[in-house]
Amino acid sequence: MTNLSVNINKVATLRNARGEDRPNVVDFALHCESVGAQGITVHPRPDERHIKRDDVFALKPVLRTEFNIEGYPSPEFMDLVTKIKPAQVTLVPDAPDALTSSAGWDVEANADFLASIVDRLHEAGIRSSIFVPADKDVVKAAARVGADRVELYTKPYADRYPTDPEGAVAPFAEASKAAHNAGLGVNAGHDLNLDNLAFFAERVPYLNEVSIGHAIISDALYLGIDETIRRYRECLKH
Repeated sequence: MTNLSVNINKVATLRNARGEDRPNVVDFALHCESVGAQGITVHPRPDERHIKRDDVFALKPVLRTEFNIEGYPSPEFMDLVTKIKPAQVTLVPDAPDALTSSAGWDVEANADFLASIVDRLHEAGIRSSIFVPADKDVVKAAARVGADRVELYTKPYADRYPTDPEGAVAPFAEASKAAHNAGLGVNAGHDLNLDNLAFFAERVPYLNEVSIGHAIISDALYLGIDETIRRYRECLKH
């Protein structure tokens, strides 16, 4: 079964809007775990517009599921994650001011840099995942730089799914097979939701984990977080 990691960035965004501590992101993360989330994801950005460094330090000792930290591997980010030592670090190629992740790495063009980052993560005992497009050559390049997993950037799937679901999912299934054959685990994320997740999970083999934040928090406004997580977990039973 594919694991569900809940990205809680949007909860921190809501908290920061008032400059206080409601909702409390640690309490929310623990509640998500208690109702079925199998991981918690955060993406701390340099401007701390949602998750703050203090949140990351507060979460690590209390989480019972896998902790995944996403981010661009700047010196400051690497200092943070090597101190925290989460289960997994997902490397994304975002500019500091990016609103959200909008592309995967060109791994070949950044091979030396990524290999050095992956080595540092391994020295700290952290599983490495590289955010990539659904491209077999890029996936193979991720294996060559020593990554443990890839995270497939799924916005192109989500955009195409309403009109051509089979065509939308095909490159992701092929990329996942290539990753598996190269010895990599497979994660996925970006714009996956209750409409398109079950089809994706059924068609993409070897899928270890999906990381979903914006859609889960949006659905929770109507359904409540308990029911929302239950429905997302149901989508992953195949």
